[in-house]
Amino acid sequence: MNWLINQLIKMKPTFEKIAANPYLSAIRDGFIAVMPVILFSSLFLLVAFIPNIWGFYWSANVQNYLLKAYNFSMGLLAIFIAATTAKSLTDYKNLSLPKTNPVNPISVIIASEICFFIVAADPLKTGIDISFLGTKGLICAYIIGLIVPNIYYVCIKNNVTIKMPPQVPQNISQTFKDLIPMALSVLAFWLFDIVFRTISHNQNLAQSIITVLSPLFSGTDSYIGLMIIAGAMAFFWFIGIQGPSIVQPAVIAIMLANTDANMKLYQAGEHPWHVFANNTMDYVMNLGGTGSTFVLAYMFLLLAKSRQLKAVGKATFVPVSFSVNEPILFGTPIIMNPVFFIPFILTPMLNVAILKFFVSTLHMSGFIYYLPWTLPAPIGIVMSTRFAVLSFLMVAVMLLIDVLIYYPFMRAYDIQLIAEEAAADAAPAASGQSRVAATDKDAAVADNHETQSGEAKTIDKETNVLVICAGGGTSGILANALNKTASERKLPLNAAARAYGADMDLIQDMDLVILAPQMESMKDNLKNICDKYDTKMVTTSGRQYIELTRDADKALRFVSENI
Repeated sequence: MNWLINQLIKMKPTFEKIAANPYLSAIRDGFIAVMPVILFSSLFLLVAFIPNIWGFYWSANVQNYLLKAYNFSMGLLAIFIAATTAKSLTDYKNLSLPKTNPVNPISVIIASEICFFIVAADPLKTGIDISFLGTKGLICAYIIGLIVPNIYYVCIKNNVTIKMPPQVPQNISQTFKDLIPMALSVLAFWLFDIVFRTISHNQNLAQSIITVLSPLFSGTDSYIGLMIIAGAMAFFWFIGIQGPSIVQPAVIAIMLANTDANMKLYQAGEHPWHVFANNTMDYVMNLGGTGSTFVLAYMFLLLAKSRQLKAVGKATFVPVSFSVNEPILFGTPIIMNPVFFIPFILTPMLNVAILKFFVSTLHMSGFIYYLPWTLPAPIGIVMSTRFAVLSFLMVAVMLLIDVLIYYPFMRAYDIQLIAEEAAADAAPAASGQSRVAATDKDAAVADNHETQSGEAKTIDKETNVLVICAGGGTSGILANALNKTASERKLPLNAAARAYGADMDLIQDMDLVILAPQMESMKDNLKNICDKYDTKMVTTSGRQYIELTRDADKALRFVSENI
């Protein structure tokens, strides 16, 4: 097993490069930006259809009004994705351009939406067909969002623009500057659309992509496909790379399309049979976080005998319940720990296989709603399946299987720690006295250092700190701790938390950016952004980061020392 771990360590730099790829990052960040649309629209579905469980049905008019909000949010999701993906990639491209000559992101967004309409919308006598402007058009939207910024970038970098005299105001000059790249973008996709529709017998690009990739959609719903996806996310996390950041961009379009398809099947009175829906990743593959660690925190709390695992259990069972499992991943640790390699990979694979069995064999409803990933997974599973009776049984089976898988490995690690703790406690008294003396000396030196540097560590001017992690979970814990302590001590410190890729423009107003260890692969990209705005960035190790989220005083010292 140690040989295997060493080989994985050697492979880590390659996987980090994949995770940091600007195009994958643009897709992931573009999706993060539209999450409010997805969650907002889902509220209307919940209101429209959850009452049906108890025999209450809205009138046709009321249901139509509720679905109108859904149809004009989720039903147009691909339009928004084309814009947000293009914006994310434009921000990356601008890092290599002079500050005085960037690509205009607003113009890129507008051009991307025009191009998307050209290749994905079909004219009707009374308007346009919007069938492929929602989840069915996501892959097409990603293609548009990744190509248009490159057209702009080439034009701006090589000064292929209309230049106005210096006397012309800058806002007017910018309009003419954007004219050529916008015209080239729209013209390229307009000509492409004419040729493509001729060849494909008047099918639009989005429709053709769905047709060509339909075997892939079906493959992800198979036992093998589902288990590969679940295992891949856990594998990447095990070697210290945030798994969903690599896997999710490749499959997010499929998950969203399947969730939408399940809803349509339910509305038609048919079985929502798609297994790989949006919340499949959130609640089943990542039951309590990547590696399905939901049960592990409670096992540490209730069953562990070692002091270390008991402490980890007490500190992590609450965040893990809400799918924030970085504390247990770094606190145990699980990452790169050979003892937990097998259960960490195997558990999510078996969980999704159980879901597949319940949906495909027992005909339980697949997931038909979009619910927040922070909702406790057992509750999310039940709600996403419209409180299907079988979902309660499935949750119980999953939790039992997870306990059975993790327990032998947890127990083996617990015994190992008990032995280490006993050996430390049984150290010779003389050695203990020596250590005490040394400790006292170190403490005196540390106290003296604190006294001498106390003023330097005091935050006496307005300071803004941004904490960035993968999903905004642990970064929120750290930011809240900093804000609370700063408020109690009346310090001019303000901290904010974001998922990587969300509201990155905030960086320009920050004095310090703290990057969580799970996003280590993105540190070079983030440093480029911070350097652009002359903002200091610091990274953290796993144990260090978790300690900062638990100890507000230590977090405050960390900030003051790095300002």
